[in-house]
Amino acid sequence: MTFFHSRLQRRGGKAALAAGLATVTVLAAGCGSSSPGSSAAVKNPPGSKLSGTVIVFAAASLNNAFDKLGSQFEKLHPGTSLKFNYAGSSGLATQLTQGAKADLFASANTANMKIVQDASLVSGTPKDFAQNKLEIVVGKGNPLHITSVSDLSKSNIKVAVCQKDVPCGAYSADVFKKAGVTVKPVSEETSVSGVVTKVSLGEADAGIVYVTDVKAAGDKVSGVPIPPNQNVVADYPMVRLKDASNSSAATAFINYVDGSAGQKVLASYGFKPGS
Repeated sequence: MTFFHSRLQRRGGKAALAAGLATVTVLAAGCGSSSPGSSAAVKNPPGSKLSGTVIVFAAASLNNAFDKLGSQFEKLHPGTSLKFNYAGSSGLATQLTQGAKADLFASANTANMKIVQDASLVSGTPKDFAQNKLEIVVGKGNPLHITSVSDLSKSNIKVAVCQKDVPCGAYSADVFKKAGVTVKPVSEETSVSGVVTKVSLGEADAGIVYVTDVKAAGDKVSGVPIPPNQNVVADYPMVRLKDASNSSAATAFINYVDGSAGQKVLASYGFKPGS
């Protein structure tokens, strides 16, 4: 400031003094403000804190993984709360098209997601965040020594499957077709968790479920792999719903699930990355 002050004195007069003070004012204002793109503006954007409840409609096979992801998300964003409605994807799609309120939908197949899309209930394009495969679930220790899909066609084997409109039911039908067998189930469940329960309780000898469901059941059941040429890859899409009451937190949860931390949790439950 020494050089600027000496020049002001030599010029003299009130006009020069006023001009100098105006220059100082402009310089001070420039030093004390932050432009919209400054680090201060980026660091503390208005309304950046997430809060409130997020209602998630999710396929039953996501139960354990999403419970953990929800807990992690709530710790990462204090003030948020994740409420999950788990069921067969077809049932969830029906609930949504009949007016049920939710913030986002995670389906175990693209067919039921399309039902919700066709009803104009989604915001944006669904994202495939995970993949799954099928496995034969049998009683603990595999007491009947079931080794293949063809064994499920035997008359002495009681088989439980999902209903045909539920993703795991449609996938099971594909597996039977690829294996060239006819299976007559003793029970058709509304969700994949129902099939696991039937087998774990001994009410069925075997069933077709996801790899992740056998893993989640722990030592209650055992699993028999299905060869790749008979298996099916299940894509899991997720999307925010158009009438979401907490769109910001819903979008943040979708991004969290699809991010590295979310994918790590999904992998620990047996899911593969989405396509």
